[in-house]
Amino acid sequence: MTETQQATRSRTFSWSDPAQTAASLGAISGLEMLQAMRDGKIPAPPILQLVGGTGIEVEEGKVTVFMPAEEFHYNPLGTVHGGVIATLLDTAAGCTVHSTLPAGVGYTSLDLMTRFLKPVTVASGLLRCEGAIISRGRRTAAAESRLFDEHGTLLAHATSTCLLFEIPTA
Repeated sequence: MTETQQATRSRTFSWSDPAQTAASLGAISGLEMLQAMRDGKIPAPPILQLVGGTGIEVEEGKVTVFMPAEEFHYNPLGTVHGGVIATLLDTAAGCTVHSTLPAGVGYTSLDLMTRFLKPVTVASGLLRCEGAIISRGRRTAAAESRLFDEHGTLLAHATSTCLLFEIPTA
C-alpha cells in the first residue's frame, strides 16, 4: 500500500421494499403508521436502515429517533457528516408532524433550518433525536427537533415547516 492508501472497511445493509410501507399511507393515521413501524408490523423506511437508525418512540405530536454515531457517518474532518445529522433532525421533525395526521392526509417538508452546536463523533454514542410540534394548521405544520448524545448534551437542533395535503385515492 502507498502512504495514501489505507485498509478499507466495508458495510452491508438490507432494506425492505418501500412499497410495503407506502401501501399503508392514507389507509391509517400517521400515528398508527409510525406505531406499526415501531412495533415491526411494517418496515421502517430505507433511509433509516441506510444511516443505521435503531428505533423510534412515538406518541401524538412527539417522535424520538435513535441512531448510534458510527465511523461510516464521518466526513473528511473525522466527525459525523452534517447531512447525516440533518437527516436525523428532518426525520424526527417530519415524523412528528406525521404523528398528528388523520388517515388520508400526507405531508412533505417545505424547509429545514439546522444549527450544528457541537461535533458528533463515535464517542457521542447512541444519538437521540427528539421531535415536537410547534404548531399545526389546516395546510401547514411546524415542528422542531433536537439531537442529543448519550450523555444528554445538545448537539444540534432544527425547525421544519411541512405542507399538508390530501393523499390522492386510486
